[in-house]
Amino acid sequence: MLTKPMIFVTKYLILEDIMTFNFSYRNPYDNIELNLYTCGHEACKSLHSYGPAIRSGHLIHIVLSGKGTYKINNTVYTLSARDAFLIYPNELIYYEADKDDPWEYIWVGLVGTKVCDYLNKTSISKSNPIFTLRDDSLLVNSINSIIDSTKIDTNKNLKILSTLYNFLFELLNEFPNTANNNKNTQQTYLEEALLYIQLNFQDNISIIDIATHLSIDRSYLHSIFKKNLNISPQEYILNLRLEKAAELLSTTSLTIGDISRSVGYNDTMLFSKTFKKHNGCTPSLYRKFNNHI
Repeated sequence: MLTKPMIFVTKYLILEDIMTFNFSYRNPYDNIELNLYTCGHEACKSLHSYGPAIRSGHLIHIVLSGKGTYKINNTVYTLSARDAFLIYPNELIYYEADKDDPWEYIWVGLVGTKVCDYLNKTSISKSNPIFTLRDDSLLVNSINSIIDSTKIDTNKNLKILSTLYNFLFELLNEFPNTANNNKNTQQTYLEEALLYIQLNFQDNISIIDIATHLSIDRSYLHSIFKKNLNISPQEYILNLRLEKAAELLSTTSLTIGDISRSVGYNDTMLFSKTFKKHNGCTPSLYRKFNNHI
């Protein structure tokens, strides 16, 4: 199948001896979860403005020097060096450089199905679109790396994507959503625990193994499972093993012993006893009435 080639548009302008760089990605859907929409660096002339208009992606501008104003929903923000603002898609916005001390800024625009998820993990929001960088912030360097990645010829798409993820990492690191930290942490632990179980249920894993893997206390792990799934970790592992066993009994010709070992039971008798207790019949009888081969 033929795929439409990506088109990169790069513009260079000279403004008062300062080069302005503007990059636009004409087909920003190579990676559906995250991609570059636009990026650039501009030293604005006096009263240079944009809008009123809407944008189709999320844009972050960081002021490097000078001053300017940003207007959204009839609220006007006056910004200067190290201030930044987030533009949301399809919202009417306007921004303008100061008359006497026009700003210089860099920007990056993001599109993709995961962009909102990433930004929701920060303290930046529609109600709080303005933020100020720390003195030791790495965000300016991150955007400069994104801009540099658009100028290379080899493996450009991969390089752009890697710099975008690095930028988001630095953004989340500098501006975490502390209000949701506990919820996000528990969800992360749960997802990592479920993945660990999915990859290791065939082995003789224990709750201590999972807790050690996550570097948390076993009682905390137990509470996370009970709160989110209403079952204990042990019950989850048991249900998964028996579910996989039933699937193998129905769709393969493996022996009961082979299936037993494949789902984490070295003792075939224990497996058969456990299977019968939870399914109301022995593995052999289950296979007899559920054979799909």
